[in-house]
Formats: sequence, structure tokens, C-alpha cells
Amino acid sequence: MLGLVLAFSLPPTAAFADSLREVAERVARQHDAKVVSARVVERNGQKFYVIRILTRDGVVRTITVPARD
Repeated sequence: MLGLVLAFSLPPTAAFADSLREVAERVARQHDAKVVSARVVERNGQKFYVIRILTRDGVVRTITVPARD
């Protein structure tokens, strides 16, 4: 409950940035890779996280994850 209160007490950009960071870290762990870039895009009214990672094989991959409201 305290986490919910803290999230809503932060400015919207700060709370959103933390979510982006968490998603990027999770994607990197799942793919055993390093994050090259992470951003939020909006398409047709829906928000997505676009995470670019560098795999151990030296391949850059782009992973798109739907953002939750």
C-alpha cells in the first residue's frame, strides 16, 4: 500500500521513468543481454516500451512490451 501511495505522490514523469527502468532491466535479464536504449512510444493511443538490447552474441535486438496502465 505504501508503494502505491509513493508512486502516486511522485511527479508523473518520475513514476513512469521507474516503470521503464524496471521493464528494461527485466528484458535484459530474460535475454541475458545489456540494454542499449529504452523509450516509451505511443501508437494508436496505446503506450509501449521499446527496449533495444545487445546480446552476448553481439546482436542488437528490439523488444516491444505493452505498457500497463
